Amino acid sequence: MSRTITVEGMSCGGCESTVEDALEGVAGVESASADRERDAADVEGDADADALVAAVEDAGYDASA
Repeated sequence: MSRTITVEGMSCGGCESTVEDALEGVAGVESASADRERDAADVEGDADADALVAAVEDAGYDASA
């Protein structure tokens, strides 16, 4: 399953890496790719949307599914 979540506050490649690492730490995520220019992250896997948002927010960014 593929899902895109909105992520606000990314301003550099390091931010993208932080968001990707946070998402990949969620159970059920197979891969994650963040894009600061789109203010979004694409996630592959069957993780719960609320868990994805919580992981990104815990990493210091605003997110919504």
